[in-house]
Amino acid sequence: MLAILGLGATFGACSENPNTGRSQLIVVSDEMLADLSDQTWIEIKRTVPLSTDQHSQARLRAIGEKMIGGANLQNLDWEFVVFESPEINALVLPGGKIGFYRGLIDIIANDGEIAAVLGHELGHVLGRHAAERVSQQEAVRLGVAVASLALAEDLGEHADEAAAALGAGLTDGVILPYSRAHELEADRVGVDLMQTARFGPADAVRFWERMVAANAAGAAPLAWLSTHPANQDRLEALRALI
Repeated sequence: MLAILGLGATFGACSENPNTGRSQLIVVSDEMLADLSDQTWIEIKRTVPLSTDQHSQARLRAIGEKMIGGANLQNLDWEFVVFESPEINALVLPGGKIGFYRGLIDIIANDGEIAAVLGHELGHVLGRHAAERVSQQEAVRLGVAVASLALAEDLGEHADEAAAALGAGLTDGVILPYSRAHELEADRVGVDLMQTARFGPADAVRFWERMVAANAAGAAPLAWLSTHPANQDRLEALRALI
């Protein structure tokens, strides 16, 4: 197990992201991810209706274009779409596709808060988080396969169970914490992009304050079992950053 983790750390040190200054394990190409994201985007648009509110569509597109100008990401084929769904969420795909759900648009107070969410999604693109996440999953898959072979001689018929436990341990100990780190990193990059595009970063704090208040009545999942940091943790990190 230590050998597998050490190998992952070695590969991770070979690639540094200039946008974040952090070393990353990347074994998939941006072109491959872009092709996959285009297919995914087509499927999303086929299954989730687009909002008929042309004002919201134009508003999101205008703010998005301003944000990508500051991020120097004009090389991608960007598309900004509001989907007609009550879900309070947004999504980004590596090829430059960003979707806002109507439920999120409805609770946003001003253009600065739209910029805050867009900045976060663009932060995922600049951070190459999708490529890193896929690479980590591939490393875990390969590591577990190698471990299964190594354990087979010592554990016999119990080797598969041991390998499955190893896979679960790597997921909980490596993949999920990395994903939470991605979210906080995207927040940090997003705030920088807001400033570059001349939006007030304090709107990011106000947005998350409202998100925390909206979720206060519900039961939030334990942060360490989630792929996202707890809302309160995220809010405190943003306050400290600004």
